[in-house]
Amino acid sequence: MRPSAKGGVLRQPLSVWATAFAAVVAFMGIGLVDPILPAIAANLDASPSQVSLLFTSYFLITAVAMLLTGWVSSRIGGKRTLLIGLGLVVVFAALAGTSDSVSQLVGFRAGWGLGNALFVATALAVIVGAATSDAGGVPGGAGGRPPSGGRGGAESAIILYEAALGLGISLGPLAGALLGDLNWRLPFFGTAALMAAGFLLITTLLRATPPPPERTRLSAPIRALGHGGLSTTAFTALFYNYAFFTVLAFTPFVLGMGAHGIGLVFFGWGVMVALASVFGAPPLQRRFGTVRVMYLALGLLIVFQLGLAALGHGGVIVCTILSGIPIGLNNTAFTEAAMEVSDNPRPVASAGYNFVRWMGGALAPYSATRLAEEVDADLPYYVGAACCAIAIGILVVRRRHLEALVRVDVDHALRDAPAPA
Repeated sequence: MRPSAKGGVLRQPLSVWATAFAAVVAFMGIGLVDPILPAIAANLDASPSQVSLLFTSYFLITAVAMLLTGWVSSRIGGKRTLLIGLGLVVVFAALAGTSDSVSQLVGFRAGWGLGNALFVATALAVIVGAATSDAGGVPGGAGGRPPSGGRGGAESAIILYEAALGLGISLGPLAGALLGDLNWRLPFFGTAALMAAGFLLITTLLRATPPPPERTRLSAPIRALGHGGLSTTAFTALFYNYAFFTVLAFTPFVLGMGAHGIGLVFFGWGVMVALASVFGAPPLQRRFGTVRVMYLALGLLIVFQLGLAALGHGGVIVCTILSGIPIGLNNTAFTEAAMEVSDNPRPVASAGYNFVRWMGGALAPYSATRLAEEVDADLPYYVGAACCAIAIGILVVRRRHLEALVRVDVDHALRDAPAPA
């Protein structure tokens, strides 16, 4: 999103910073296992496709649980939902570190995914709500949309959320490498400890958030997907996420490096994700519009996927790191699109959108490693490139459903333009 002059990314209440810290740790869990995937396979006598189920179980449960987040938070409030999610992550991350088989590890990662879904979906609504209220509007986490007076705070908060995503994704592989080099179990225990710290911070710094006046129905996220713009955004993101997680979950097996090497490569990748999310996407959106940024980022990701398939070892490292640029651009563009393209309450729109898009993250890791084992090691990247091409096709065919984003871009351009003398 694009902050106005009134709002600042760094001018947030302590409750927002506490939630953002916990979000960083939550997103660290996504890439935490990347550097230790080969070590897990070796220590638990598992194949790459079996180990890839760590991602599949995590994101499959995350996707399905997204449908429950609004129903839960509308009944017990945002803060309690955050704390339940954090508590589940602490428990299942610690249990993952005690696993004696890959099936146990996959099961504990599924429980971890449930906690992560409750936390991540609610965190965005809580961050936006707290920042919007601080900016002079009304909280957005209760299900409504802030009026224009509070919009600057919301936009700054979403950039902060995307920064937390990028920082967490970049630090996850680095922490996984440093701890995993000592023992493959330590990254799981480390995540449990950090999430426990986040639990304490939110307990003490975030004010209790009462349930909204209207309770969210279980069917609300699915009903929200009946909106043409939201469904277009969600299913485009599904194919994009397939390509995204092909890079994240399959490439560690291709690099042929130790934990430190894999961790450094994906740390560089994560830095690109963070920089593109926070500093690249907003000016590009101001100049070209959100949908055109999606086209650009998907096209770049096709180029890097083909590079991963065709180039040698050095090219794989470079393309992996640089692929973080289009991924960061798309993360911000798609988040904005999901929040703005329909008139659904933000938490409901986010739940429906994330339910569909995380399915891409669930499908890619296992199918990519199976394709490599059964057919050819380059094929997963060609499939990833094809998925990006399909995503572009969806945007083209259903472009009339995204006209609301064009109006949002015009509104931002008018608001951000200098006042006449």
